[in-house]
Amino acid sequence: MAQIKEINLESGVNYALIASMNFKAFILFTSIILTAWVYSSNLIAQELPKLIWKVNRIQLGTILEEQGFQSATFEFVYNSDSVSWVEDVWFECGCTTAEYTQDTLLKGSEGRVQIEFDPSSGAGYFSRLIVVKGSNASFQDSLFIEGTVIPYPSKPENAYSVKLGSLGFRLRKINMGDVMDNEPKVKFVEFFNFGNQLLKEEMKFYASDYIQIEQVQPLVRSNERGLFKITFDGQVKKELGYIEEEVQISWENQDSTVVSLGLIANLFEYYPPISKEELNQAPQLLIKNKEVNLGEISDKSVVRKTVTLSNPGRKPLEIKKIQGNCDCLLIEAPKNVLAPGESMELTLVFDPVGRKGIDQRNIYLFSNDPVNPVQLIVLKSRIE
Repeated sequence: MAQIKEINLESGVNYALIASMNFKAFILFTSIILTAWVYSSNLIAQELPKLIWKVNRIQLGTILEEQGFQSATFEFVYNSDSVSWVEDVWFECGCTTAEYTQDTLLKGSEGRVQIEFDPSSGAGYFSRLIVVKGSNASFQDSLFIEGTVIPYPSKPENAYSVKLGSLGFRLRKINMGDVMDNEPKVKFVEFFNFGNQLLKEEMKFYASDYIQIEQVQPLVRSNERGLFKITFDGQVKKELGYIEEEVQISWENQDSTVVSLGLIANLFEYYPPISKEELNQAPQLLIKNKEVNLGEISDKSVVRKTVTLSNPGRKPLEIKKIQGNCDCLLIEAPKNVLAPGESMELTLVFDPVGRKGIDQRNIYLFSNDPVNPVQLIVLKSRIE
């Protein structure tokens, strides 16, 4: 019997020890959960903004220096239970000044910060930081104004040397740069009115339906500068690669004045980011040799080379367009769709007639590869 009692005593101690350990573990676990909850609640409270801005970055666009001060207005709603006010506005340079709401702010109060920017402070692209500081320590926000300033030239006749009618331009062709098909591309083009007549904003233009042109200023007087706003919609154009266009501009009060402008652009298809799972299922364009060196060749002999294209992806690969940067190139593709795992030989035919010295030709391949929708093959040679 004594032995049995001893066993029961040890069992009771063990149960008590286990119960004690479980209780301590429960207390520890509960403490961790409560601490994490309090910390996350504080973190969320800290992250709640005191001011909710309609926008915190304003694009002023292209500004001619002689247009003078430019305004930008930032609007906000106060979002805190504590009473506060805008105490100060700081700037990174003396080119900006501000007027702002100075009333006491209650939750739901609306206010604004109006910025004045002096474009004579510099030339080219700018991005200016404005810091809005409140009466509370945690009340501090950053705002930005951005744009491009075109300084007034000392000699307009030299700066705008390309004369088209009574207007002067810096270049004969307008380069729109890269144009994606997911949003229109906007570019501002400056000009100088060397004529004697007033140019009103009621202008007419003749261009394709994917190009829109407007005069920014209501009036451009004689010996003044103006801006054209040109919008190119790549989705409407539905094309890929390099293109050239010509547009014509005239004014209703000047029937005899017609300006013809060249326009160039590089059109691309936009592919949104994809997940890793989607990437594993996507088509893929693999070019075996992206740089083809022809070595020394004669200007009297046409040269042919082949490049292997393959699709190691899991969906059909569509070659949408192949474009060379010269009429001296002929590109032959046996098909424009490659099944998963399929390959083909792309033939490059180069006619170097009339050329001498080191030469480089570019061939652009546009496909539905979402990671690399545009790839380049370079054709190098030394022409004797």
